[in-house]
Amino acid sequence: MGKDKNISTIRIKNKRASFEYFLLDKLVAGIALTGTEIKSIRAGKANLSDSYCVFKGNEMFVVGMHISEYENGTYNNHDPKRDRKLLLTKKELRKMKSKVNEKGLTIVPVVMFINGNGLAKLEIALAKGKHYFDKRESLKEKQTKREMERY
Repeated sequence: MGKDKNISTIRIKNKRASFEYFLLDKLVAGIALTGTEIKSIRAGKANLSDSYCVFKGNEMFVVGMHISEYENGTYNNHDPKRDRKLLLTKKELRKMKSKVNEKGLTIVPVVMFINGNGLAKLEIALAKGKHYFDKRESLKEKQTKREMERY
């Protein structure tokens, strides 16, 4: 019997990202994980709300992403807040690094999901911070959209 190629239902979203930032350019990256981390993600026990991406040398890491410890893990359990390496090509890394060096841009994780092959992927976005009045404007748009759907 082969693996099930069904589309996974695991989609962990960073809801704060679209509220705090203008999302400019999106990219899908793999994540280097340990065994207990992938089991916790498949159980849906991860949080992206306070995470961001940084460059350390020529590699990109996601910082502040919380993956809860696996319930049945023993002494092999992982640190929930450790920095995790993102798997990108050199071309993608150079492109993102040059854009981050511009003023006011950062990289934030938007969605974590498990693809058809069972691999954990992280959708990251190049983002520019919103000001207070931009956040108010996005809340107004959200309310009007909700009211239009009611009628």
